[in-house]
Amino acid sequence: MKELENHHDSLDDDTFAARCKALGHPARIKILRHLLKKDQCICGELVDLLPLAQSTVSQHLKQLREAGLIKGEVEGPAVCYCVDKIVLEEFKNMAAAL
Repeated sequence: MKELENHHDSLDDDTFAARCKALGHPARIKILRHLLKKDQCICGELVDLLPLAQSTVSQHLKQLREAGLIKGEVEGPAVCYCVDKIVLEEFKNMAAAL
């Protein structure tokens, strides 16, 4: 049991908690699922996906980006978003280790 406790340090716990918090809203889950389904960077269509104001969608994207679950790349006047698959895989492994 000690080995398991030492396997995940507090930084891992903080990171895992932050990612769980970022996924704690249905709109953010929907955004992440959509990005995974498209499997490419997406700009404007995320606002069309949700019945929310553009500023609200931007806040949800910010939460996902700060948690490291998505990446945003500037393309001209727009930002294109895609899932960081490495971070998502780390998250899945952390959840499975519970």
